[in-house]
Amino acid sequence: MKITKVRTRVFEWKGKVVAPQAHFCANATDLLYERGDAMGSFRFHGWLVVEVETDDGRVGIGNCALAPRIAKQIIDQYLAPVVVGQDPFDNEYLWQKMYRRTLAWGRRGVGMAAISAIDIALWDLMGQAVGRPVFKLLGGRTKERIECYASKLYANDDLDAFLAEARGYLDQGFTSMKMRFGYGPKDGPAGMQKNLAQARALRGLVGDGVDIMFECYMGWTLEYARRILPQLAELRPRWLEEPVIADDIEGYAELRRMNLMPISGGEHEFTVQGFRDLIERRAVDVIQYDTNRVGGITVAQKVNALAEAFSIPVIPHAGQMHNYHLTMASTASPMAEFFPVFDVEAGNELFYYIFDGDPQPQGGFLQLDDDRPGLGLRLSAKHLHDFNIIE
Repeated sequence: MKITKVRTRVFEWKGKVVAPQAHFCANATDLLYERGDAMGSFRFHGWLVVEVETDDGRVGIGNCALAPRIAKQIIDQYLAPVVVGQDPFDNEYLWQKMYRRTLAWGRRGVGMAAISAIDIALWDLMGQAVGRPVFKLLGGRTKERIECYASKLYANDDLDAFLAEARGYLDQGFTSMKMRFGYGPKDGPAGMQKNLAQARALRGLVGDGVDIMFECYMGWTLEYARRILPQLAELRPRWLEEPVIADDIEGYAELRRMNLMPISGGEHEFTVQGFRDLIERRAVDVIQYDTNRVGGITVAQKVNALAEAFSIPVIPHAGQMHNYHLTMASTASPMAEFFPVFDVEAGNELFYYIFDGDPQPQGGFLQLDDDRPGLGLRLSAKHLHDFNIIE
């Protein structure tokens, strides 16, 4: 089996979106003087789809959401020539070749996201070729089903609406959920009190039998985090996610040394070397790579093995099939994130408009099919009219 063609398309959403809201979600640009939508740089209203075709007619599907127009150019100009004519089962060789050919300018960010998209497609092809789901190639079933947590609850100054959404997750059987903070350092003491009031209201609603997680999306400074953590600790969160920017590894380590709550991160980290640094510096209690950023399934399974050796749980960012297969196959990964789909807000929802096949949770758990080969995804035709498609 040889690769004969690599096709890339960017799907840009033109349908209805939730209008930008103040205090929607703290993020790394909040420290700056900003006009307009401060969250704009972190909304994903475009998605790259990669189809890798072989000489026996199989097509593997990969994807990434970081800077999709740029990722498309990287694949078309630099990565596709590396993999065309090759055997997709030589995935380690192909990953190393893509990585080393782009080392001078790639390494992280959109360059690694582009490699991830190709790598995911190769694993989809391998699964199809042997007639087995990808998780069966990674180690097989390690759990009967995958526990997942509801991940939405963007900050909303309408507390009643915020709590009504959380109550809906309880009604669906979720026993864990994650909220976003809407305020950061430039909002002063009043903003901090709003963060605390919202978090306390969520804990008051769900009680002690439900895990709650807090998401900062790199929107705080170390000083701000030091001040608020002792007050948040009384709410017993399962973790506090990305409190400072991803490159401030020492900041993560300092917050972890406070020993007030677990600190999580890694959504914006890349390659096994990046996670080696996080682990060696004892910076995080929970690892949260995203497979379509970290370097694909080839790298993600290495991070899982590294994390297992240090007893650090891996709970990938964003759910989605490329992450679920790894979660199913690894004892290092106890649960998965799930983005409920209603309205297009931050943009993670687009995955579910582009693809069919992603499992839906029942009672807070989801299942992967033992008999569906590859990733089990296919492109959906239901929402094509809501996209501009760039070939």
